[in-house]
Amino acid sequence: MTEASTSKYTAADIQVLEGLEAVRRRPSMYIGSTDERGLHHLVYEIVDNSIDEAMAGFCNRIDIVIQPDGSVEVTDNGRGIPVDTHARTGKSALETVMTYLHAGGKFDHQAYKVSGGLHGVGAAVVNALSSHMWVEVRRSGKTYRQDYARGKAKGPVKASANGAGQTGTTTGFTPDPEIFHDTAFDFNTLTQRFREMAFLTKGIWIHFRDDRPAGAGRAITYYFEGGIKSFVQRLNKDRSTHHDPFYMEKAVEGAVVEVAIQYNDSFTESTFAFANCIHTIDGGTHLTGFRSALTRVLNDYARKAKILKDNDPNLSGEDVREGLVAVVSVKLPEPQFEGQTKTRLGNAEMKGFVESALGEELSTWLEEHPSDARRIIEKCLTASRAREAARKARDLVIKKGFLDDSVLPGKLADCSERNPEVRELYLVEGASAGGTAKEGRDRRFQAILPLRGKILNVEKARPDKMLAHEEIRAIITAMGAGFGEDFDPAKLRYHRVIIMTDADVDGAHIRTLLLTFFFRYMRELIEHGHLFIAQPPLYRTQKGKEVRWHYTDKDKESYLSKLKDGKGVNIQRYKGLGEMNPIQLWETTMDPAIRTVLQVNIDDSMAADRVFTQLMGEEVAPRKSFIQSHYDKVRNLDV
Repeated sequence: MTEASTSKYTAADIQVLEGLEAVRRRPSMYIGSTDERGLHHLVYEIVDNSIDEAMAGFCNRIDIVIQPDGSVEVTDNGRGIPVDTHARTGKSALETVMTYLHAGGKFDHQAYKVSGGLHGVGAAVVNALSSHMWVEVRRSGKTYRQDYARGKAKGPVKASANGAGQTGTTTGFTPDPEIFHDTAFDFNTLTQRFREMAFLTKGIWIHFRDDRPAGAGRAITYYFEGGIKSFVQRLNKDRSTHHDPFYMEKAVEGAVVEVAIQYNDSFTESTFAFANCIHTIDGGTHLTGFRSALTRVLNDYARKAKILKDNDPNLSGEDVREGLVAVVSVKLPEPQFEGQTKTRLGNAEMKGFVESALGEELSTWLEEHPSDARRIIEKCLTASRAREAARKARDLVIKKGFLDDSVLPGKLADCSERNPEVRELYLVEGASAGGTAKEGRDRRFQAILPLRGKILNVEKARPDKMLAHEEIRAIITAMGAGFGEDFDPAKLRYHRVIIMTDADVDGAHIRTLLLTFFFRYMRELIEHGHLFIAQPPLYRTQKGKEVRWHYTDKDKESYLSKLKDGKGVNIQRYKGLGEMNPIQLWETTMDPAIRTVLQVNIDDSMAADRVFTQLMGEEVAPRKSFIQSHYDKVRNLDV
């Protein structure tokens, strides 16, 4: 760097952002993103404050309303935010909380013993990212109100004498369209979160209503006396279970540990961990302690009851978690989350707290419920035997080279690019479409793996059966990152895995089978944003020399309606990928410059788990109920 260039870089180039301007300048640092997830995070931050009041024992009802203009109001019957003057800021406590980062009642543990709003920035961040916000506080026989615009108070706190006998806080806000491209809240997304909160906070009433014109007054109320025990029962609603739920709640050195457990007849684990009512989707120390205690206690009981003999190996962690549905909820004074979006708990002490509390309570429960205990151990032993069979099958296929990524599947047409970040793997339905895709692709970065027929439904099959299935072995080998608990995203040979199936019922079924496999055995592939679904066109229209491709019925009808003369238009419906030639497939479905691909995301892992169980599990009744409830959304129906 030259002296001339450095001399131009002076103190004048250093920006100091006042107040909440930093939040508006870099909103993703505080709410994760400015897309749909970030938008809904605003609501969660405000509702979390009311949940904190409930956890502190001062609130038993929360009302959330989406107003006709799209704004949101959250009302609780807690103590109400303090309004007296703050010694340090010289402003009311209400204005301080709403306009200063790191200001709140969650740092000295006097106002709140435990809290989900760890950083104390929730309300202020929402204020900064709202075009308009207002707070109404009811306390000391009065009602206090203050309005804000993009993080700044529009005037002083105003008091009125109409709050006699009431306490609580109402917060209203309108997301700022300067920050969010789409400010429309999704009713279903919010209901899923509110249901979680009600399960995790026993005795809280949560009422949610949508007053927008399109919402037609939709409303739902949640209240669960059983807390996470009811949560586990709901998660197992469509499965055959082996026993009534185990439940424990115990205070350990200022923290509270709650665990609910119930085994079912499936082959997969569904464990959900929470810290101060925040869903820690990436786990953390509380989940580690839970898993350690579960494995140790079940092995100890199995040996004490002589179900495991002296020469038998211990049950592994995978063995004791097959068919497990569990909810682990901890509440602690100083949670250490990773980032404002709070996806992983880092408090080292929580591993020991959960491990000791669960170890003691579960050991006692097993002794007091010997028949249930035996059913659980037998379930684990069956899983152990199947896992041993899977290991032998895995060893066999490794010996034959099927799972060695140096010996790739023979039918895989690989690409020449070596950088996984730009490589794409297309999983293509059928040999015919696979051949067309191989000819039409860009060989530099696009690989093609044709799949023959429908893959195995892994929801109904153990791992040994899964590994015996040729098409699944080919997928695992081609991707090179393992599967199940051994899956390592860092080893992926392709950072875009694209499912490409026909636009008919069989294609939809194959796509669903693949999604089931990835959700159950490679979930991190989805969580890291590597899984996509190709969108081939449904129609080709030609009038004279003009050819157009249409990806939806609506698009086709719109085009035809614009033609003054509808005659002489040739319309071709594409149900199979093989009906297109290689150039057409490239131009419509595979060219990154113009193609449309859908990224697969998991917005609600519990809802996803339930849907896969309903659609792909052994029980027929839940599947029939799902079909009857969603028949009006069918797009592809072959009759």
